[in-house]
Amino acid sequence: MSAPRVRRTAALFLAGSLALTACSGGNTGAQSESDDDTGQSTGGTLVIDTAFSLETGDPGRNYVPTGSTVLHPLYETLLTFEGDDESEPVPGLATMEVNDDATEFTFTLEEDRVFSDGSAIDADDVVFSFERLQGMESSKANHLVVGIEIEKVDDMTVRITTEEPYLQLPAIVTNPALSILNSEAVEENGGTTDDSDEAEEFLNGTSVGSGPYQLETFDLTSQVVLVPNDEYNGDQPAQFERVVIRNVSEAATQLTNLRGGDSHLALDLSGDQVAELGEDFDITAGPGAQTIFLLVNQDEGVFGDLANPSFAEAVRYALDYDSILELAGDGAAQATGVIPPMFLGAPEEGVEQDLDRAAEALEESGYDGETLTLRFPNDQPIGGVDFTTLAERIQSQLAEAEINVDLAPAPFASEIDPYVEGTADFAMWYWGPDFADSSSFLPFGPDETVGTRSGWTADDAPDIADLVTEARTATDLDEREQAFTDYATAMQEEGPFVPLLVPARSFASSGVDGVTYNSNWTIDIAELSPAD
Repeated sequence: MSAPRVRRTAALFLAGSLALTACSGGNTGAQSESDDDTGQSTGGTLVIDTAFSLETGDPGRNYVPTGSTVLHPLYETLLTFEGDDESEPVPGLATMEVNDDATEFTFTLEEDRVFSDGSAIDADDVVFSFERLQGMESSKANHLVVGIEIEKVDDMTVRITTEEPYLQLPAIVTNPALSILNSEAVEENGGTTDDSDEAEEFLNGTSVGSGPYQLETFDLTSQVVLVPNDEYNGDQPAQFERVVIRNVSEAATQLTNLRGGDSHLALDLSGDQVAELGEDFDITAGPGAQTIFLLVNQDEGVFGDLANPSFAEAVRYALDYDSILELAGDGAAQATGVIPPMFLGAPEEGVEQDLDRAAEALEESGYDGETLTLRFPNDQPIGGVDFTTLAERIQSQLAEAEINVDLAPAPFASEIDPYVEGTADFAMWYWGPDFADSSSFLPFGPDETVGTRSGWTADDAPDIADLVTEARTATDLDEREQAFTDYATAMQEEGPFVPLLVPARSFASSGVDGVTYNSNWTIDIAELSPAD
């Protein structure tokens, strides 16, 4: 058994010899009375309903929410998060030390941990898992390992180095795409460290991780079934004999299934739906990590004379955010900036409607009463928020500010290309973090990913571009927090974005303990147990 888990404050990231101590502890949820002597539970079958966003059983190729939910209990990462606390990573398979410059991260694996076939986990497995993702340039998760180098120090130690300070790395390595795989099993089944890798088919049929569960069946369109990993020797053994994750696309059907006892946990309910449930159900609801926002393109070739900060300012102050928030139901929150409230640096207060200021900015913008078109995807509700209903309220409020807007709803599949290619002039979209760190929201900055999609360059806002660099490369935690706060505040004043709201993540369950929200894997199946 390893040493007990020790919680650390965020300030320890500054220490030259930062160490996240190894963990044991044990599941905090109720144990079944029929637990065997290995700690595995015979808690029966747990049924979870969710609308699938599932593309693969291969961790290195996964970059969608349901995939992360499924993969997290099958595979372990070097570091992880505990419960709903995403303020700092804790040990997963390893402890970590970082140098003063935050450019060298040393991971020491926990002794005697094994994969699902009983083989020992060592540094070669870690290096292979990272280098495999680096080699798969076509993977959506590949960018997580760009700019880092990984090397084996000894059989139980690896070192990751970066050229610039990289305090976001601990959060990055918690992403399920960076799960540690059994390198021998993967290589025997087509795995490589370049783009010739052919192991996905194998990994769609079996799991080769070290988590408390392993894969029994996997269907991209209907359901995934997990069973206990009999070789698991970590501190959080499986608490159910079977876990069935079902694809139920309609939230109303999820609600019906839960009420009828056909499922135990529903993951895609709206705040209004969970409010309908009685005392027999447990509710987990609160602001999530995704922000719905308006985009005002700053490229004159796309949006003509209105490609200017004044028009974005006019829209920003024309809106009644309390009225908009009413559409999101219980648990949602106003977006106080491009960084959601749960992350470091998010402003405490959001913009308040100011029609006088909106009128002044509108006059400066050159708007001449023309009718604009607001584009948005209409088949991707986030946290129960219907985009068409939201767009209609925005249209009405902008009309009161004498801004005329027509609505152009379209399927996600047809709207994503104009958004990504930067040809959308006035649009409503959403953004969630790639990993649980405020740097996941720096892409809104000028010359960054979302900023570029909005035609916004560093020449347009050099001061904000400097704040992006300061936040990304800070090594002092206080300075880092201040840089993120300054960045988010400046974006509210000058940026081409109008953050609207942060939808709730509302879960309802019956007979299950340990249900908490995580921005990366939604829920941690490994932490779930039968209720007392």
